Amino acid sequence: MSRPQKRSLTLRGHRTSVSLEDEFWRAFRDIAEEKSISINELAAQIDAARDLDAGLATAIRLFVLRHYRDRAHEGANERQTFLSP
Repeated sequence: MSRPQKRSLTLRGHRTSVSLEDEFWRAFRDIAEEKSISINELAAQIDAARDLDAGLATAIRLFVLRHYRDRAHEGANERQTFLSP
């Protein structure tokens, strides 16, 4: 796993930076692309929904984790339905 690197984002017209590992940054970009929105737009959505006790980088990591966890659960449910008599 890589060390976190600072990356710049624009939220509501203001530049900010978040420190994310390469793996999380790539997954974050992939999710934005999948949703057909910019990284800045996805970051703004996450920022608006996050608990103010958590930093933006933490909120992004948790968002990425939830996204792929939900996908795994959906896949498991589809497999279970397919295998059920």
